[in-house]
Amino acid sequence: MSTEISKFGFFQGYKCFLATLANRSGLSVSITNFGAAIQSLTVLDRNRQPVDVVLGYGSVEQYEAGNSAFGATVGRFANRIGGAKFTLGGRTFELSKNDGNNTLHGGTFGFGKRMWTIDDIEDGPEPYVTFGYKSPDEEENFPGNLYLKAKYTLLQNGLKIQYFGKCDQDTILNITNHAYFNLKGEGVGDIKDHLIKINAEKYTPVDSELIPTGEIADVAGTPFDFREPKTIRTEMDNGRLPKGYDHNFLLGMTREMRTAAYAYEPTHGIIMQMDTDMPAMQFYVGIGLNEEPGKNGHVYPQYGGFCFESQFCPDSPNKPQFPSCVLNADEEVCFTTTYTFSAK
Repeated sequence: MSTEISKFGFFQGYKCFLATLANRSGLSVSITNFGAAIQSLTVLDRNRQPVDVVLGYGSVEQYEAGNSAFGATVGRFANRIGGAKFTLGGRTFELSKNDGNNTLHGGTFGFGKRMWTIDDIEDGPEPYVTFGYKSPDEEENFPGNLYLKAKYTLLQNGLKIQYFGKCDQDTILNITNHAYFNLKGEGVGDIKDHLIKINAEKYTPVDSELIPTGEIADVAGTPFDFREPKTIRTEMDNGRLPKGYDHNFLLGMTREMRTAAYAYEPTHGIIMQMDTDMPAMQFYVGIGLNEEPGKNGHVYPQYGGFCFESQFCPDSPNKPQFPSCVLNADEEVCFTTTYTFSAK
């Protein structure tokens, strides 16, 4: 087991660091305080060889210029808010329109572009690092002073992410990690042949701007039925969903830990299991990647990585039929997601 903090560069005069955790199982993770972003995550394949399975940037300058949120902590509201506005407590809050007519991932300058503090780092059988950020009242026009912690714990077989939040006013909070995974290894082709299983019977159909219509629909008989494993390319190649996935799956109306999804990649035999206490998960297959420069001199093509993003449903502030993302004043909340790995 080991922990290390190393210099990573500067952003607007502030020092950026990489916090690296490693264990005896051969797993390691590096996270930067720029956006509390996962920069690398190395696991072992079936031959006990190390594979870095997340896309990332190699410098602070790339993180600042990049638009793909590789591994970033995104919020105050991850995903989309339709019409860039919502109503809470009788007040309407107008937000930045940074995705057409809508707000995406918290606005023009969300949490993934902010400097976080490194508040704690501990060695041991399950080493961890904790980052902190205060989002002031009216930042991106969201209400309340929001105090956040992001804790990353390296498990013997994976990574646990916990987000802690408390606000001095009623607000909305939907925070997630935007890691892009490629179980073949970052920068190694596309992810279309990954086998995916999602434990969801419902999904939320969307309009042409990817805003949910408000319907909670059955996955049965649709391209969104992953209750039995199938490759990402299956519904793309047969023409039913040619562009691929950027869709939300409902995991349940209550907040309890459950296994949400699996991914398997046959070349290395790596299996990833995602568990979360969040009510929904966005499955995204890197549609918007367009030869994005990344770390290690790699350039990431379209479909170069996929995301399992634990969250509340998109546009839930405007859809009362969805699980509520309201955080009441002085209420403390914790969201937990784990990614665990094995190989066969």
